[in-house]
Amino acid sequence: MLITPGYAALFALFLIGLSGRVIILRGKSSVALGDGGQIGLKRAIRVHANFVEYVPFTLFIIYLLEVQTGSSLWIHGLCGGLFLGRCLHAFGLSQTKENLIYRVTGMVVTFAVLAGAAIAILVSYRS
Repeated sequence: MLITPGYAALFALFLIGLSGRVIILRGKSSVALGDGGQIGLKRAIRVHANFVEYVPFTLFIIYLLEVQTGSSLWIHGLCGGLFLGRCLHAFGLSQTKENLIYRVTGMVVTFAVLAGAAIAILVSYRS
């Protein structure tokens, strides 16, 4: 049984939560389009957008690695790392008094997962 689809479902729920947060803040601010100059809404929109920019492709690369190698421990580690990275990034970027350590750590972890999965595919592909 494949592992990545279960994590994809978890990330789908995460995305719904991020989307819901934007919708609620839009309602509170009476802003239908854009951020209306509201810093909290602007940050929520960027958290949502950044998630959409990185998670689908990273999950796809992890899925390809899983299909190619079948290594379950590696896949759990990568998906867990991606989840941790996205949580840290979302928390850090959501704060109006931002502590950059969460945002930066979240991106570093996300990039490490993406690079690790890509390199593992290249190494196993050559074998």
